[in-house]
Amino acid sequence: MTDYNRNNPQLQPLQLEIPAECSGLRLDQALSTLLPEYSRSRLQNWIKEGHVTLNGEVVATRRIVWEGDKAEVQMQQAAEDLSFLPEDIALDILYEDDTLLVINKPAGLVVHPGSGNWQGTMLNALLHHAPRLAGVPRAGIVHRLDKDTSGLLVVAKTLTAQTDLVRQLQARTVKREYLAVIQGRPERDGSVDAPIGRHPSQRTKMTVISGGKPAVTHFVVEEWFAHHSLIRCQLETGRTHQIRVHMQHIGHPLFGDPVYAGKGMNTSPALREMMRKFKRQALHATRLGLIHPESGEAMEWRVDMPEDMAQLLKELRSNAEE
Repeated sequence: MTDYNRNNPQLQPLQLEIPAECSGLRLDQALSTLLPEYSRSRLQNWIKEGHVTLNGEVVATRRIVWEGDKAEVQMQQAAEDLSFLPEDIALDILYEDDTLLVINKPAGLVVHPGSGNWQGTMLNALLHHAPRLAGVPRAGIVHRLDKDTSGLLVVAKTLTAQTDLVRQLQARTVKREYLAVIQGRPERDGSVDAPIGRHPSQRTKMTVISGGKPAVTHFVVEEWFAHHSLIRCQLETGRTHQIRVHMQHIGHPLFGDPVYAGKGMNTSPALREMMRKFKRQALHATRLGLIHPESGEAMEWRVDMPEDMAQLLKELRSNAEE
């Protein structure tokens, strides 16, 4: 899987001479006075990490400075400073006009910057591809896919289009269809209508919970394997981790899901090898339908599942025949 992270660029060191009004202050206090655009905590971290020298020496934060002392500050970009900067990251664009972009997102690409993923995101790629998106909230992103979910996403290139698409999502007129490999073999097609909210004790997880937001997932079984199934899901709502949480809720978590799948239902050597090679949840957004915000035309896009998921299906079929 491609690594989309980027190293922070180094900035040119800043040369400062301590003026009379800062004489007798601690080093961090003096720098805070001379560099008011940076927070005191950030300046203190730079001093502690050795990015600041006083008269050519690395010194402690509480070191007293005097008029005429020479300070050199090697400014460091904080990760969040880079989160809305353009980056030259390739995008698989299926459709583009003056209003919309439709993208086939690869697994491994984060959609929007956030904690732990401030750079190398789809948003950074969008700002490089279409600089005008800097004037649209969230660079035009109206819905997301999890980092390790592949498939179709629509991006609005204008504020008017973004507003229209958000309303379509709220009205449930945007059609989204997913392919997923799940544990177990459901006897029939079905629907899951269960509210989803933040897990009360594991805050990085979502769960079915009383008082959560309404969530509805419909699924159709496409193919059965020995211990797994391929299903096609349609969403009425778009909650965080919705398919992953709903399928776990009914006892059929997604293959390879590192958060919701547990250890799996079968521990045969063949299955263990498949899980070792397939390093994400087996989920792909395969179809997207919407009304074009400007023309009013009904539009639809479809993409085949990526190679890693197609290979997983081949191995599951082969394992079922043994």
